[in-house]
Amino acid sequence: MLEETRLEERLELGKPWTLVVWDDPVNLMTYVTWVFRSYFGFPKPKAERLMMQVHTEGKAAILSGTREEMERHVEAMHGYGLQATLQQVD
Repeated sequence: MLEETRLEERLELGKPWTLVVWDDPVNLMTYVTWVFRSYFGFPKPKAERLMMQVHTEGKAAILSGTREEMERHVEAMHGYGLQATLQQVD
């Protein structure tokens, strides 16, 4: 029952949005991993995997949710000095 309600809520809200973190020449890989662990609470292996994706592919989709949620995360990433944007999931 609870899962059905969540699905209905997501359908009413529309397509989800994704937080994308971009590679930059400034921040160290260890720092990006630390941000992912401390801000999002990701376990070390997940934080390192996402950091490596940012480093090798130039960007990584970190998480998805409502536009408002992702806008807050984008602002937080900017506060940490990371380049981040949001995009709507197709």
